[in-house]
Amino acid sequence: MTIHNSRQSIEAIFLQNGYITDQAAAAALHLVQALQKPLLIEGPAGVGKTEMAKVLAQSLNTRLIRLQCYEGLDAANALYEWNYAKQLLHIRMMENSGAAVREKEAAIFSEDFLLARPLLQALTEEEASPVLLIDEVDRADEEFEAFLLEALAEFQITIPELGTIKAKHRPFVILTSNRTRELSDALRRRCLYQWIDYPDYEKESAILQARLPHINKQLADQIAGMMERIRKMSLQKVPGVAESLDWAEALMLLHREELDKKTVYETLGCFIKDRDDWDTVNQAIEQGVLSH
Repeated sequence: MTIHNSRQSIEAIFLQNGYITDQAAAAALHLVQALQKPLLIEGPAGVGKTEMAKVLAQSLNTRLIRLQCYEGLDAANALYEWNYAKQLLHIRMMENSGAAVREKEAAIFSEDFLLARPLLQALTEEEASPVLLIDEVDRADEEFEAFLLEALAEFQITIPELGTIKAKHRPFVILTSNRTRELSDALRRRCLYQWIDYPDYEKESAILQARLPHINKQLADQIAGMMERIRKMSLQKVPGVAESLDWAEALMLLHREELDKKTVYETLGCFIKDRDDWDTVNQAIEQGVLSH
């Protein structure tokens, strides 16, 4: 694994992997590696927060371990749990073995019966420091957020039956948030911070051309221009870069080299994902507000 020692090298290696980043984001990623501090990335959905962690893992040639957060997520699903079915089966097999009770307990509470979840996987990675992506941390409960602070403080955990497990290679931690709820000050203080917003026209066109090398530049420019205007509208679900890429891929698949009213109508579902937004954008197209 090669640690990138400058902002410029990060920008270059990310570009090789089809990701257009800016100077501020590249500096933040450099500090994640240099300081080994978690990075909290916030921004609207679909602007490339998760993809940044994926490309970081690719650029470091290391493993990406992803913990997808959701309401009700607890330590058992994030850290570890025992394989109870396997333990029960082993107990039944040992019933007539004559082994002492303590010996039986030691056998079933061993690593062979441990189910490692993402956080434990990140701590026990053998080869090199992995990238640990804690995705959409704002979707998890506040109780889990508090648990996360403790788990990441020392990068070690204690399993009562096995003892303390310390990280062999401290992971590079990326947390993402869509701001569906406000995160605690305690979590923010422990992290570096980066805000990622919707890209401007030039950057979005560059992203489309980097991720889809065979796209026609004129088409990439038209999509970027259309998205810039759509995002200024009052919509329930504003399309992100992910939708721009989906739309561009669909247009290429349909062999469309440029946008016109008919093409936009036919492919609206690639980037509009709400019934009211559908009507709003259709009306804008009809009135010529979104003319390319």
